[in-house]
Amino acid sequence: MAFVEFKDVSKVYHMGSVEVHAVDGMDFEIEQGELVVIVGPSGAGKTTVLNMLGGMDTPTSGTIMLDGNEISGLSERALTQYRRHDIGFVLQFYNLVQNLTALENVELASQICRDPLPADQVLAEVGLSARMDNFPAQLSGGEQQRVAIARALAKNPKLLLCDEPTGALDYRTGKQILGLLQKTCRELGRTVAIVTHNSAFTEIADRVIEVREGKASAIRLNPSPASAESVEW
Repeated sequence: MAFVEFKDVSKVYHMGSVEVHAVDGMDFEIEQGELVVIVGPSGAGKTTVLNMLGGMDTPTSGTIMLDGNEISGLSERALTQYRRHDIGFVLQFYNLVQNLTALENVELASQICRDPLPADQVLAEVGLSARMDNFPAQLSGGEQQRVAIARALAKNPKLLLCDEPTGALDYRTGKQILGLLQKTCRELGRTVAIVTHNSAFTEIADRVIEVREGKASAIRLNPSPASAESVEW
């Protein structure tokens, strides 16, 4: 059994009398420790996939499994626990608490988890040992995103979900964040899924899932992923 399994998953939204099939019978698997890029154009369904993987939305039909446990049929209360303990989120915007230091922002996430990692240790791993006592307004965009990644990692999650994590950053800083996510996978053994419209990111992935019109239109394994430093876009 794969670490993550999407089995014939569909998500239908009702907008008045119109049915919108955001995800339409999607199948894919992710192995533990992989860096996966889920790529597709706007409106393809990739964010809906991320929301269902993260327990922020539920499928209309089909089965979603993580680490041998079915999450597609969980109650709202159980989904809250799932999001709290099993999933780390890194979004396009950092969503840091402005009146807390970098260390305090990471500690905030640690307080809600079963088995958190030390906040100072995780900040050191993302290269912010010297910035722990700075407030978000005193940090660059790239440093704020590093705090957001540290906050997600401090939860010690089973799966790290990243939604356009470089979208608010300049090119050079974006490459640094991409490299950090690749390092998180390679050196820390995390399972990382990056959702993006940027096809250049597929070069660093172990597995690429192309999403079009609500389906996994192509799935391929990359035997020799490139380093993030070499990716151009």
